[in-house]
Amino acid sequence: MTEPRPSSPIDRVADDHVTALADLDPVFAVQAGLSGAPGLPDYSPDGWTAREDLRQRTLAALRRLEPADATDRVTLAAIKERCAVESALQAAGEWAAQLNPITSPLTGLRAVFDLVPTVTLEDWAAIAIRLAGLPDALAGYRSSLRASAERGLAPASRQVDAALRRAEGLAEPDGFFVAFVAAARPDGAAPPPALAADLERAAAAARQAYDDMARFLADELGPRARSDDAFGRERYALWLPYFSGIQLDLDETYAWGLEELAQTTAEQEAAAWAIAGPGASVDQAVAVLDRDPARKLLGLDALRDWVQETADQAIAALDGTHFDIPAPLCRLEARIDPDSSGGVHYSAPSDDFSRPGRVWWSVPPGLTEFNTWREKTTVYHEAVPGHHLQNGLAIHNRAELNLWRRHGARTSAHGEGWALYAERLMHEFGFVDDPGDLLGLLDGQRMRAARVVLDIGVHLRLPAPRRWGGGVWEAVKAWDFLRANVRWDEAFLQAELDRYLGWPGQAPSYKIGQRRWIELLQEARRRARIEGEAFDLKRFHSQALRLGPLPLSILGQALADTPTA
Repeated sequence: MTEPRPSSPIDRVADDHVTALADLDPVFAVQAGLSGAPGLPDYSPDGWTAREDLRQRTLAALRRLEPADATDRVTLAAIKERCAVESALQAAGEWAAQLNPITSPLTGLRAVFDLVPTVTLEDWAAIAIRLAGLPDALAGYRSSLRASAERGLAPASRQVDAALRRAEGLAEPDGFFVAFVAAARPDGAAPPPALAADLERAAAAARQAYDDMARFLADELGPRARSDDAFGRERYALWLPYFSGIQLDLDETYAWGLEELAQTTAEQEAAAWAIAGPGASVDQAVAVLDRDPARKLLGLDALRDWVQETADQAIAALDGTHFDIPAPLCRLEARIDPDSSGGVHYSAPSDDFSRPGRVWWSVPPGLTEFNTWREKTTVYHEAVPGHHLQNGLAIHNRAELNLWRRHGARTSAHGEGWALYAERLMHEFGFVDDPGDLLGLLDGQRMRAARVVLDIGVHLRLPAPRRWGGGVWEAVKAWDFLRANVRWDEAFLQAELDRYLGWPGQAPSYKIGQRRWIELLQEARRRARIEGEAFDLKRFHSQALRLGPLPLSILGQALADTPTA
């Protein structure tokens, strides 16, 4: 068993930062499984200023300290990098201007109720308090959006429309909040009358808060929304480093995305021959797979059960062979997301593992038939060896990592890049040998390459290749481009396009991160050759994941400095 590393002054400043952030942002506290009052964040301009004040206090405290060891040096570099990119976004007014249907305060204030404990009377009393706080939280958010519009940072009409639909759905009499409190069974029984009444009132207040939000979006913000979906080069150059943790040449990255798309498309076309015969197209291979009854799942329960079984099988097969998986990580839950907007996501376990990691499948209304060849690689991406293994190992490494390193240092490119890298690993390990599953893996990799092209191309208004319409990239070309490269239901695709256009820089971070993970593997192999050692892939992965989530600009040096013994 690893002896705990003594806590350093830098560790204590980092831990204090997380504790203070949890007070300012109770949604973050719930996500990390940290204790705290059952409130909701302040999303008003004052709330965003308070977060910036915390960053500056933390940096001032760190300037007075010297690193005690290599772990401290990594922590110090990572905190400085994260604070710098977050402060740049604050100075530009970007935090307060966020509006998209995926991960803005509009949706985060609803999604937190997927993660809160729902077992005891105390849990449901806390839920009533949180629900009752939604009117103030959304009012603060409206004040930020209003101030941002006045500053010239109004959202695009597409994002307002998508957010309006989401708010209207949450305001429905039979929507999420009513169903949520109706299912309350504290300690396995119906809630006492007083608590039941509190929950009903709070749910009604939450519904009304989203109704107020919908009217604000339709009547006040909508008329001020911009018609152009593009964020522009200057704003994009602020968001991409936030998601990637590295400064990139945007034009080179766009050109690389086109190359990756062409290469993956060629791989997928070759894989189609193994399914539908020599010369077959990808569409013909897809038609063969979609007709195969052995690859079909009918209904949400069947989907959830299959995801759970596939994840459990991967954990059992990989543990002790390709990875050493601690016992708390062997528990993973597959769930159907009550938010039916489309997409799949992972939520990490709480810091004490009392809440397990979860894979959430969000299914658009009316979609009841699923094909396993499309979904298998997604299970590996979200579960093991993807997000669940990556996040779980960092959280489990309490002996070396402070609270901030376990929960506060996450970047999209590190996490999503690892998950894409993990998909390819599963092919190398022999888990994706079935031709249909391989086509599904390549379909997902092709989609991620297409996102690099689309996201950078549209937001920077770059010239589009003639094959994709010529002229300048914009939403109509982006839609045709997605339909040509991603074989998804159109409801899913529409949600994806809205996501990219309202969340600049996040979509490319997947392939950018994967590119860096592959480079790190190649660098580690070269070091082993130079040092005359046999390269150990299992050890490399263990060392990399035990470092916890880090910005890409810091990950390579941190890994190079990690002892190999």
